[in-house]
Amino acid sequence: MTDVTLSQLDGKLFIDGKFIEGRGGRNDVKNPARDQVIGQTAETTVDEIEQAVTSARTAFRQWSRVPAKTRSQALHRLGDAITADAQRMAHIMTLEQGKPLNEAKGEILKLAEACHFYAEEAVRVLGEIVPNDQNGYQSQVIREPIGVVGAITPWNYPAELIGWKLCASVAAGCTIIIKPAELTPFTALAIAEKVAEAGIPAGVVNVLTGKGSIVGQALVEHPDVDKIAFTGSSAVGLQIQRSCPTVKRLSLELGGNCPLIITQSADIDAAVKGAARRSFRNMGQICIAINRIYVARPLYSSFLEKFAQAAGGLTIGDGLLNPGADIGSMASADPLKKTHEHLADALDKGARLITGGKAPEGDEFAKGFFFQPTIVADCTHAMKVMSEETFGPLVGVAPFDTLEEATTLANDTPYGLASYVYARDLQEIYQLSAELDYGNVAINNVDAGIMNAPYGGRKQSGIGYEHGREGLLEYFNFKHIRLHHGAGA
Repeated sequence: MTDVTLSQLDGKLFIDGKFIEGRGGRNDVKNPARDQVIGQTAETTVDEIEQAVTSARTAFRQWSRVPAKTRSQALHRLGDAITADAQRMAHIMTLEQGKPLNEAKGEILKLAEACHFYAEEAVRVLGEIVPNDQNGYQSQVIREPIGVVGAITPWNYPAELIGWKLCASVAAGCTIIIKPAELTPFTALAIAEKVAEAGIPAGVVNVLTGKGSIVGQALVEHPDVDKIAFTGSSAVGLQIQRSCPTVKRLSLELGGNCPLIITQSADIDAAVKGAARRSFRNMGQICIAINRIYVARPLYSSFLEKFAQAAGGLTIGDGLLNPGADIGSMASADPLKKTHEHLADALDKGARLITGGKAPEGDEFAKGFFFQPTIVADCTHAMKVMSEETFGPLVGVAPFDTLEEATTLANDTPYGLASYVYARDLQEIYQLSAELDYGNVAINNVDAGIMNAPYGGRKQSGIGYEHGREGLLEYFNFKHIRLHHGAGA
């Protein structure tokens, strides 16, 4: 199945509704659980980038005028096609990303959910009538699609994070050029297969592979790309913002350094369960992973003991051989190296290793990028684990004495994507909800984003929103039409 599946996508680009053989150099794509080459992608050439932008620009002129119901039906077809092929698409994702097969399938189904959600939102884009200060005039405010979108997407959720951009673009009447991460290009190309199968017109969706610094940057700098939608690091997001040679609309979902506060009133067992899930799921390679935990001092020792037990009970495995594993391999050597560096830094500065701290033992882990879920305690903000985003299966824990101290520590970061609280005291809940300076605050749960509510960060965690009606509106320009009709004047 592996060879057949990827051979159809090897070296391909998706431009103007067709798969074409890329003319540029080839880049190896590896299975990170086995350190084996599974295929190659093409480095998109300058001419191919131009071809894709021309295709998207041409398609936009027609797609932007298509009735919303037609765009809605296309997205529903896409969602159905993805659901029907979820197992194969999940297999592709696990091959190149390393997460367990069952989790990969869940992500593919969330991609389908995004298709259906934005299909429904497409027909609900309403305008406004704004009162004027004199009779005989009427002001209409209508929404029109922005144009051609360049989407630059990461490797940690290679289907879902494409879906948020693709579905909103298609629903709004925009066209889109997707540049997936170099580590996970085949998931994006598999999505393109479903786009063709769903009958979405040529040029509405395009997929270009290659390096972000070359292909992604070319989209940022291209005068006929009207908007950039990017998910990735804050450093790259800032580079995109600085390097736009023309004024463009930007949606930037960037890094996080997400805290969890556990107050004295918390259900400690629920907090342990939530901390284990959100600290280590996807090997900690998620923008809204819990990076640092602040625990009310009376609960501190008990929490550490139970948290270590929960982390130690997580199963690690090759995502294909053990599809139901809790966690798989890391996606590449880079996040694994950073995890090692942050752990060493914390231990050098006095942190206490509670559990983990090394690769799991056994032949199945020998070649892949595996690491045990790791907890360090007695941490301070002098340690990188508490002040930087690790993006790996490492979390730092520290005690606090007052709610004000916890809030100050939680907000002591340039990031503001997501934060978490476990508390049962209503006053504590409302105080922390108000004072945590984050775009998303999850209380007594660790799912900070749902499809029908806005999701976005503040400070250095980005600009703009995905999910919800607000995510769709990011793909529109607003137009004010002021009419003098004379009636009633």
